[in-house]
Amino acid sequence: MVKIGIIVEGDCERIVLKSIAFYRYLEMHQIQLVDDVINIGGKGNLKQSSKRMPSQVQALRDLGAEHVVVLRDLDEAESLESVDRIKAEVYQAGDVSTCLAIQELEAWFLADSVTLSLLFNASFYCEQPQVINKPANYLSALRTNYTGRGISDKKGFASAMINNGFTIERAAEHPNCPSARYFLTKLQTIASATFL
Repeated sequence: MVKIGIIVEGDCERIVLKSIAFYRYLEMHQIQLVDDVINIGGKGNLKQSSKRMPSQVQALRDLGAEHVVVLRDLDEAESLESVDRIKAEVYQAGDVSTCLAIQELEAWFLADSVTLSLLFNASFYCEQPQVINKPANYLSALRTNYTGRGISDKKGFASAMINNGFTIERAAEHPNCPSARYFLTKLQTIASATFL
């Protein structure tokens, strides 16, 4: 079993990665978290110049992490340039991998038609979840349209998604949500590398 640490930029990412469904996924792939999912409190704290990142990564190593995975939003449209630029901003080390949610993590929510259909009480499908600029705002407008209530608290909505069955695996199954697929593939690759 490979031991990893996970560092995220904010509350919503932490809520998703603290879910029972995600822990089951890790267990199924022989991955053990060495500590709680660390919310570093903003993108700026993930940067090379951050004073917090080196100490957080070292703390995870000290707890036995063989690898550290960082999850952050891209916050813009996907291109080779944008992905390379944002990944280069994040703290670098041989045992640290950076995964990006294209646009925002909320694009992964848009990719989960089953959960959103349940929340909206209507059939829902988003063709291009990673193309939508500011998917959190788009979700709020959709929720207002379907239920009469927007999203006043992103953390509350993330919890509602989890409580109604959202999984990263379901988002990764969407043909146009490759960043969710990449995140899961990266975890599987880290796990399988320890058995070689």
